[in-house]
Amino acid sequence: MRQAGILAAAGIYALNHNIARLAEDHENAKGLAEGLSVIAELEVDPSEVQTNMVFFTLDPSRFKALQAYLKERGILISGREKVRLVTHLDITAVDVQVVIEAFKDYFSH
Repeated sequence: MRQAGILAAAGIYALNHNIARLAEDHENAKGLAEGLSVIAELEVDPSEVQTNMVFFTLDPSRFKALQAYLKERGILISGREKVRLVTHLDITAVDVQVVIEAFKDYFSH
């Protein structure tokens, strides 16, 4: 099972090098949830954010248009009625603000 060893090595590396910075991912997710929670068309509860994942719901008929709008801005989302956004090592607080502003711009039309 060579693949298991490769996955284990990745996990060990993450534990040794990235555990301390997970708090940053969690803070970014909390900020993302707070920023999105002010958009009336989205249902998101910042108090439910415990990790680096933010879940929101919206009217499914609006999802495709939102997805296309965000994609034009380099923001990729998937889902339908319930959408999950994830912060990680490559996502900064500035990136979170860019995403929040893109969502606000879309819903302000």
